[in-house]
Amino acid sequence: MADQTESHEHSHDNSHEHGHDHDHDHQDVPPDIALRVRALESVLVEKGMVDSAALDGIVDTYENRVGPRNGAEVVARAWVDSAYRERLLADGTAAIGELGYLGGQGEHMKVVENTSEVHNLVVCTLCSCYPWPTLGLPPVWYKSYAYRARAVIEPREVLSEFGLNVPEDVEIRVWDSTAEIRYLVLPERPAGTEDMTEEDLAEIVSRDSMIGVARIEAPSGGNPGDDA
Repeated sequence: MADQTESHEHSHDNSHEHGHDHDHDHQDVPPDIALRVRALESVLVEKGMVDSAALDGIVDTYENRVGPRNGAEVVARAWVDSAYRERLLADGTAAIGELGYLGGQGEHMKVVENTSEVHNLVVCTLCSCYPWPTLGLPPVWYKSYAYRARAVIEPREVLSEFGLNVPEDVEIRVWDSTAEIRYLVLPERPAGTEDMTEEDLAEIVSRDSMIGVARIEAPSGGNPGDDA
């Protein structure tokens, strides 16, 4: 089947026409982006505009405590609870809300399901819209121009570069996240996981599989929770 792109009108405010009447010297800026961020943070903290501890708390939440773990729990629940899966696909926002994983950058969610006939891929072609409450902070490659442009034009080639070769008879659908709606892929449950608990299943769900650039494989050597 032909690859398809789900096109949605973006309402991002991407106007970059800023007034530059000020006299700041922009020449002495560290070349490394990490240094730029640290320099900006230092200035904001020094001027009392940002609380350093609060900022650290936000970063810790999305990098360590949230990450993709919330999304993995959503996927695992859908795998073991068919009624929840139906609700998730019918109204992603409400079903994800049942587990308490809504919030800023994830207020409106749509979940799309991978099957043996359809593979879904998520991108934000305009900037980097991404469901923070379920997937944490977006990876660097998700925000890159190359991914944003090529995922729509040549998704099969892009996926192959991630190491995921989608058979020609499997349709690829590309979903364009916007400020109004963000997408989460419900991966196929791998064979050989029938005896795994919901908690163990959540452990094998990866961030990349919920974006659509990876496939989940059953763990070798037993369940994650097994001692043997």
